Amino acid sequence: MADVPDFTEILTKAAADTERHVARLGWDQAPRLFALVRTDSLMEAEPTLRAELESAPAEGLTSVEQEGLLKTSSIESLLGTLGWPDAVDGAALALERIVVPPEAERDLPLNSTEATEALANHPARRDVRLLAAVLRSGESVCLLRQREHDSDDAVAIGKDIAPGLIEALRATLSN
Repeated sequence: MADVPDFTEILTKAAADTERHVARLGWDQAPRLFALVRTDSLMEAEPTLRAELESAPAEGLTSVEQEGLLKTSSIESLLGTLGWPDAVDGAALALERIVVPPEAERDLPLNSTEATEALANHPARRDVRLLAAVLRSGESVCLLRQREHDSDDAVAIGKDIAPGLIEALRATLSN
């Protein structure tokens, strides 16, 4: 009986590689979107990339950044407009967010711009980068890096870090 690949492990490795790639460019980045494609399929479809990919495991995934991502105030709206061709096995999205304790959300101004400014200036604010990744076959993973603990060995990995974002990203893969 042939070994069945562990797609969760393959996805987690690809997501971690992608997150480290994003992290190398520092903080205060716009959201970044990636197609996840089987490395062997990519080498077959794009022979010019073979030299770049020859050190990557053929059964792995390669992330391909989607440049020219439209600027939007709502990542959910953007994801609602996306779809992927069948050659894409999965998708990953990296974005930065502000995290504040629940009490920081009390007594916020009603104006959304003012509320955002108040949260951004809150003394207990924490900056995080989230990378969510999903496969058509259903596997998903999230990685979370904190600005104040900005180290590759301090990145949290889990399935339930951002369930809403996982579902929105998964919807981009449905035909």
